[in-house]
Amino acid sequence: MSSDPPAAAAGHSDPTAGPSAAPAPVQRYAMGIEYDGSEFSGWQRLSKHGEPEREGEITLQGTLEAALSFVAGVPIETICAGRTDAGVHASGQVVHFDSPVRRDPRGWVLGTTSRLPPAMCVRWCVPAAADFHARFSARARRYRYRLLNHPVRPALQRQYLSWERRRLDADAMHRAGQALLGENDFSAFRTVHCQAPHARRDLQSLRVWRDEDVVTVEVQANAFLHHMVRNIVGSLLVVGRGEAPEAWIAELLAGRDRTVAGPTAPPQGLIFLGPLYPDQTCALSGLPKDVSL
Repeated sequence: MSSDPPAAAAGHSDPTAGPSAAPAPVQRYAMGIEYDGSEFSGWQRLSKHGEPEREGEITLQGTLEAALSFVAGVPIETICAGRTDAGVHASGQVVHFDSPVRRDPRGWVLGTTSRLPPAMCVRWCVPAAADFHARFSARARRYRYRLLNHPVRPALQRQYLSWERRRLDADAMHRAGQALLGENDFSAFRTVHCQAPHARRDLQSLRVWRDEDVVTVEVQANAFLHHMVRNIVGSLLVVGRGEAPEAWIAELLAGRDRTVAGPTAPPQGLIFLGPLYPDQTCALSGLPKDVSL
């Protein structure tokens, strides 16, 4: 004889059954990430979510999601503020993700970092507002490009500095770059593989300066096109070497022809400093002050 309890009569609940489990509420989190991009195939995951990445195609997104999913115990997907290419680093990347599993910020930071390779770590994590979006909530993004301007190439810093043996005129590069400020069509400075629907971007600041043998280019814009920063740097280097006048940069911008601009600068000198968000967004989501406009 079966020992199973009798089924509840139609239209009546089983008094022995507990309440049905309601789906766990989802919490959105914002997280700050730092990484050395030298050994990664860029940010964007190349495999389907949840599938292991193929050898030689290890991405930052896939690596982070695997660590977060381990800590949460459920699959986690992330959205970042800015996708970086292979070899490009970040000191202030921001991502958001939704999780039905709640952890305190310290748990997310330490637990996730413990599952990441040495070239990547979590700097901070906060529970964010439900409408916070790492990409679409950002109003600006910042990049810094550094290169060693010296007859001898770098050894210890080769992954973090580009190299130019010929003496550069950093002041001329800075003056030339001011022609790019404002909202313009940056077709001359984007890769042919760029998938953006249009090339108009608002370049809010561009500075070039020298500190002994290191020349730095720092830019801020509402958003950037694929390879835009490295292509701008490559063209400014042509001016810095004295191979083109300062006015050439303005001519490139007006001509909108990528084929006549300078070459794409190498990736290893580029660091994504991170996005900037409106003060109100930062206040509602408890974001750190260094990501506030």
